[in-house]
Formats: sequence, structure tokens, C-alpha cells
Amino acid sequence: MPEWSERAIILSARPHGENNAVISLFTPSKGRHAGLVYAASSRTKRGILEAGNHVQASWRARLDEQLGVFSLELEKSPSAFVLDNPVRLSALASMCVLIDQTLPERVPHEQLYHASMALLDVISLSEEEKDWLPYYVRWELALLSQLGFGLALDKCAVTGEDEGLVFVSPRSGHAVTRQGAGKFSDRMLALPSFLLNQDTASRANNVLARQDAQHTASFSDGLALTGHFLANRIFALMDKPLPSARLRLSDLVSKFCQDT
Repeated sequence: MPEWSERAIILSARPHGENNAVISLFTPSKGRHAGLVYAASSRTKRGILEAGNHVQASWRARLDEQLGVFSLELEKSPSAFVLDNPVRLSALASMCVLIDQTLPERVPHEQLYHASMALLDVISLSEEEKDWLPYYVRWELALLSQLGFGLALDKCAVTGEDEGLVFVSPRSGHAVTRQGAGKFSDRMLALPSFLLNQDTASRANNVLARQDAQHTASFSDGLALTGHFLANRIFALMDKPLPSARLRLSDLVSKFCQDT
């Protein structure tokens, strides 16, 4: 009888029958993995099945290809720390739904798993939005890379320069300088300086760029950048729009940027 036990992140839960639920988890070595939880509607289990929760999951089935059954033990509930913060709560929901809808089932993505665990900690523990939002945008870049659509942000696709990068081509996903963009600059996506590596930023010695890394308006640009490629390279292939949780995050961050 196949079985395993691992730490995991709860991604989603959907009702199955009167009292049970099919749960989707994200684990380091099993990847995204589904299973059945009995009596999921009980008072003791409802709190465990919240998206983003860290759990110790044990799975067993008669055959590997079967859905199988989970037993879960709650370790930590990040959502409990952010219930009164709509922006953070939507980021948590967005992360979970993006994993759930894009990663193939039972394929390990250990690096992304650890990045996701770290992101949940940053979202729940950071004192201010400007502290965790850059990490969320970088996490979406990592997800794109895991899915085979990584962006090339280290040098200009036109001039080859690694300084003065301010745009990203919406077609190629390559960074572009203002000079390289030329007359097509109005068609480019903005490249926030917080997405540039530290070596490039220091060589550029651009004080404005370093200040922009802390400027809240750049967070909306970051989400617009990753959202464009998620929508057009991932969800368009599945004939789906961006998940509503991700759209809500963009809206809330945009309002947050306007208010600060």
C-alpha cells in the first residue's frame, strides 16, 4: 500500500459528498498533490483546511494512481495573522490559487515550495506592505521560470547593456533600455528597479532607481509585469483568465499605491 508523509501547504478544498472534501496540497517532493479528507466539514477540521495553512500531511491509497486519503495535522496558520489586512489576505489566496491552477500534479518543485513557504512567512510577519510586496512579485517571477517562461532581466535585448534597464518587452520577456526601446517605448512594460539584481543597480549608481525600489507605485508595475506573462503565457494556453484572487490583489495594491 503506497503512503507518504510530508510537510505541505494547503492550496484548496472542494466539497465531496455530504461531509468530505478533496484537498489540494503543495509538498516539496510530491509537488501538487490531491487527496480525500473525511469529515472535512467538522468543526475541528474546517480550520485546518484554510488555504495557506502549513500542515503535516500523511497520504495513503491502495494504488499509486488512486486519489487516496489524507490525514492532516495543523502546524501553522498564516491566514490567522492577516485576517484584518485585505491586501495580505489576497496575496496569500493568489499564491495558493496560482500554484493550484498552473503546476502539474505530482511533479516535484522543491525550490518553489521552499520559496512559497518563505513568502507566506514574509506576508504574515512583515510590518509594512512595502516590505513583503517585492517578495511576492519575485515569487511570481520564480513561478513563471518553473513553468518554462522565465524573464530575462539582466541585460538589454537590443543593446546588450546591463545598465539603464527600464522596460520589458511584452513579447519576448527581455529587458530593454530606454534607448533600445526607441519609438516603441509606449508599448513596453515598466521594469521596477527592485527587480534588478544588486550588482546591476550598484554599477548603474542610479540614486533614483534605488529610491524607486522603495516607492510603492513600482509594486503595481511589478504586478502588471508578471500578470501580463501569467495571463498570456500560462492561462491563455488553458483558455482561462487570470484567477479572480490574482485580479483582486492587483486592484488592492493599486489602491494601496494611490493612498500612500
